[in-house]
Amino acid sequence: MVIRLSERWPEVSSDRLLSECVPPPRFADARFATYRPNPEEPSQAEALAVLIERAKHLAQPRQTPSLWSRLRGRTPEAGKPGVYLDGGFGVGKTHLLASLWHEAAGPKMYCTFVELTNLVGALGLRAAVEALSSYRLICIDEFELDDPGDTMLITRLLGQLVAAGVQLAATSNTLPDKLGEGRFQAIDFLREIQALAANFDVRRIDGPDYRHRGLPEAPEPWTDERVERTAAERPATSCDHFVDLHHHLAQLHPSKYGALLDGVQAVAISDIRPLDDENVALRMVVLADRMYDRDLPLLASGVPLDQLFSAAMLKGGYRKKYLRALSRLIALSRTS
Repeated sequence: MVIRLSERWPEVSSDRLLSECVPPPRFADARFATYRPNPEEPSQAEALAVLIERAKHLAQPRQTPSLWSRLRGRTPEAGKPGVYLDGGFGVGKTHLLASLWHEAAGPKMYCTFVELTNLVGALGLRAAVEALSSYRLICIDEFELDDPGDTMLITRLLGQLVAAGVQLAATSNTLPDKLGEGRFQAIDFLREIQALAANFDVRRIDGPDYRHRGLPEAPEPWTDERVERTAAERPATSCDHFVDLHHHLAQLHPSKYGALLDGVQAVAISDIRPLDDENVALRMVVLADRMYDRDLPLLASGVPLDQLFSAAMLKGGYRKKYLRALSRLIALSRTS
């Protein structure tokens, strides 16, 4: 029987959200030794060296902050409490972040920024601080602030965790003092961003997107009939009409999109259409991220994937999110 994502209604507990805070299967085997810096991009080797040194420090037993250091808001950990990897798509930032997590001593957690905000929403700020203050390291992939509410919430959370001695590591396509640029100009927002950025040692990683080196931007779409036939023939493959799928996503909290894919080995979507609604587009971005985490091949018909988001969207404030989603969806479609 063909799986219909649009007919699934998963429930996700806060315990599951916390237990799933580990690198996605795609990066389960990521290590510093398997990262291959581009010799033409020295910033990649430099970032690798910085993280290896930080990993050595994090592999040692955690020092308990003294009363004096707590009063001063500092911990015995060397340098700034966070490292921030900034760079374009597909230059290996997530590989390096996952490698750091694997090398560090526990307790530790790994999540995307969206997963972190969902976790705090499920637990509440106070309970989240209590639960996460015992962690040695928290790795946050795809750090991207979408609204001032998230900014205030996560800045407050991370500030309290840093004071408790937690080390941070994050990746993004936007420098921390530029997060939210082009979307919010509120003074309070900018003040929060500056406070957040002060916690990070920023490392820029340059280079072309490895997923697209020498490859076309998007493969030729399949026909609807081929998508539906192939989905019926392949085991554990979901198949949904694009409109049915995005209507269903609107009825689920994004924290449930991962559970929506439980037991699925490939995703088929027929009749993909261009989007011009920002809310629908952002939900598709989250789904694309969860599919990419699980390395699920994509079978698609309709418009080519590089036409999923309108030209206006690709010029707007969420441009980097949409480009990341396109990069990932196209990579998944090539594996089908």
